[in-house]
Amino acid sequence: MLGVSVMAINVPKEYEVPLYLFHQGKNAEAYKLFGSHFAKKDGVSGVVFRVWAPKAADVSVVGDFNHWNREESYMKKISDGGIWELFIPGLKKFDNYKYSIKTERGQIKLKADPYGYHMETRPNTASKVYDISGYNWKDSKWMDEKKTKDVYRSPMNIYEVHLNSWFTKTDEEELFSYMQLAEKLVPYVKEMGYTHIEMMPIAEFPFDGSWGYQQIGYYAPTSRFGTPSDFMEFVDYCHTHGVGVILDWVPAHFPKDAAGLYEFDGDYCYEYSDPNKREHYNWGTRVFDWGKPEVQSFLISNANYWLSEYHIDGLRVDAVASMLYLDYDRQGGAWTPNKNGGNENLEAVDFLQNLNSCLFSRHPGLLMIAEESTAWPMVTKPVDIGGLGFNFKWNMGWMNDMLSYMSMSPEYRQYNHDKLTFSFYYAFSENYILPISHDEVVYGKCSMLDKMSGPREKRFASLRTFLAYMTAHPGKKLMFMGQEFAQFKEWNYKTGLDWDILKFPEHSQYQSFVKAMNKFYLDNKPLWEIDYDWSGFSWISNDDNKNSVIVFRRIASNGDELIAVCNFLPTEHEQYSFGVPYYADYKEVFTTDDKKFGGDSDGNASYTAQCEGMHGLEYSITMKIPAMSAVFLKPVNKRSPESDKPKPKKAEKPAKTAEKKAETQAQKTAQKTAAKPGASAKKPTAKKANTANRKKNGKAKK
Repeated sequence: MLGVSVMAINVPKEYEVPLYLFHQGKNAEAYKLFGSHFAKKDGVSGVVFRVWAPKAADVSVVGDFNHWNREESYMKKISDGGIWELFIPGLKKFDNYKYSIKTERGQIKLKADPYGYHMETRPNTASKVYDISGYNWKDSKWMDEKKTKDVYRSPMNIYEVHLNSWFTKTDEEELFSYMQLAEKLVPYVKEMGYTHIEMMPIAEFPFDGSWGYQQIGYYAPTSRFGTPSDFMEFVDYCHTHGVGVILDWVPAHFPKDAAGLYEFDGDYCYEYSDPNKREHYNWGTRVFDWGKPEVQSFLISNANYWLSEYHIDGLRVDAVASMLYLDYDRQGGAWTPNKNGGNENLEAVDFLQNLNSCLFSRHPGLLMIAEESTAWPMVTKPVDIGGLGFNFKWNMGWMNDMLSYMSMSPEYRQYNHDKLTFSFYYAFSENYILPISHDEVVYGKCSMLDKMSGPREKRFASLRTFLAYMTAHPGKKLMFMGQEFAQFKEWNYKTGLDWDILKFPEHSQYQSFVKAMNKFYLDNKPLWEIDYDWSGFSWISNDDNKNSVIVFRRIASNGDELIAVCNFLPTEHEQYSFGVPYYADYKEVFTTDDKKFGGDSDGNASYTAQCEGMHGLEYSITMKIPAMSAVFLKPVNKRSPESDKPKPKKAEKPAKTAEKKAETQAQKTAQKTAAKPGASAKKPTAKKANTANRKKNGKAKK
């Protein structure tokens, strides 16, 4: 025995270490101990059940197999820490069950298994006996490559998906299966140029309207689309086709559903007992007690479960800001300061640091993404220097500023230029993902197209410019489904996306633009290789608020670079000058104003640098910037200015005088004469030559 009071009852030897770690908050595989598992006892096959219910007076297992009679299958308490166990012979896969818990006050509660692997489909809430072992994974290549991949220096373009409503059948009550969705979703994601899908929560939830953020089956992939094995096949299919999978994960709160974690054993078991910490009043949910070791083990094991058993590539941790602050959303001062007098929840900080330390030690190449909307420092810094230990954080400040900027009338943008530029100044303080998520296109917030200012026909140009700016901005990318074809209506979880609008040219053109923009992103290392420090970015012009134009460089480690030129006014700049770093030709390699996307440009312009410095750079170019557009330029044919200067013509030889010509001719004649056979090699003297000439001339006169 390990000498801890929670094991005073006769604990089986094989449970000693797992239970010790569980009660220390350090068991990352608690799901292998708790829940329901096929087993044999005395040669008889059956299922063993274990549950943590420290304040329960007694616990029994009920289900179809005993007609839901709590008197038939009482569990045995195997430790003072509140661990209950029972072996029931003869049970089979998919048998329904719950725990019938008698509280200290004599109430009877029917609870789903907190560690159950499978559950009934809503509105029913029973757990199901299920064995998750034995799936034949085919993604070894993906998993091996992930271990050595540098996620910071790799492209990441995430497509956020709500499986219920991405694509639906005619009958709203009938949903596609996991594999039917995979066979439609994965090829589409690949074709559109996304690297990952991020799924809104998959763990079982009874209320569709919560979108999965109010869960009761933390270890059970929702049965709306199939079994746990079906979900494994879904992930496997994604990986074998080169698509990563990120899950939304919810460790901040849970609902008050009767079958869930809410007052599980009749007391405050998974939630805080402190009334100033216990509730999220606006969400109508309970807050996990992260200071309780058993709750830490439950949550850390759950995160590890999805990564280990389902090969998930990363977790986007929901509502981290609500975890970090004791006064989060608590109007009227209903909160208690921490031991230092501050508003930080030190228990939540400890939990998040323990969580990330544990997961990164087990899963190389992991993505741990914080949805954190405040200025909390060092969210993506290592735990050993005081950080929270995530490796990415959603840039909510960028998102809020840019959506505000794009929705205002163009004439006001010159007075709000900082909304356009401010995010660049803190872009490397954390490892950021730029998100346009489901939260921005629901509940009256409008679709992305409808957020753009101006008449409808002009909004497509604005949306193209926004996406190109987002692509060029340092940070990985995330876009919610439907925005890639400019869905006009805001998202409604009850219905599918409006795929029918692709029959309209402006929407199909926009979808083609997004596909081309995503491919351009993936093909160009300057846009993603150095997202984490200033060596990958340099301003050229950031202060032209009057024209709402910004110009900047993105640079790869090998020196390749692109220049992004963004014009956020519906006004063309015919002759716009700015500095450039090299004497070179600047070739237009992508423009949002291309005719094939609905613009007016041919997309093949080229500009040669001039030897006139601007913006602190030695050279400059003057170009045409289309109205409401973003243009990417690539420097090619770098050279020195001298190489373009006209070369001087060769000087002509001076003309020969007549006397010189005569002398030269005489020499040639003498040489020819001397070369004749029998001729004297001795040249005649000048005097003899003149005498001969006079005699010849005299004879000619006679």
